[in-house]
Amino acid sequence: MIIDDKLLNQVSQQARKSERLRMNYNLHESLDAKAQRLFNALEPGTHLPVHRHRHTAETYILLRGLINVMFYDSEGNETERFTLNPSEGNYGVHIPSGQWHTLEVIEPSVIFEVKDGPYTPLSPDDIMSIKR
Repeated sequence: MIIDDKLLNQVSQQARKSERLRMNYNLHESLDAKAQRLFNALEPGTHLPVHRHRHTAETYILLRGLINVMFYDSEGNETERFTLNPSEGNYGVHIPSGQWHTLEVIEPSVIFEVKDGPYTPLSPDDIMSIKR
């Protein structure tokens, strides 16, 4: 399999048509895989709640577009903000296990995302309600 503009354009087109304004393209064969590797196409206006993954770190590498990734403390205060923009040499971010985070899509984007498996849906305790 080649990872090229054709593939990224296809996933981005699906994201634009999605009610959630995002679409995954999984490279792992099952949700039980030990490594969850995927492309995540994200459109401006998509909403990802502030959340954490208690049992795995997560890494984003931005292949195209522009996003902000925000870290929060347990009180809901933003503690760090990273602007990812490949044209400016800012390619990715590593999110430690347990770190509250979310992202903001500034322009249509595609990230390569990696975290440990198996896939575990977020529990209500891993989603933080804050006013943004």
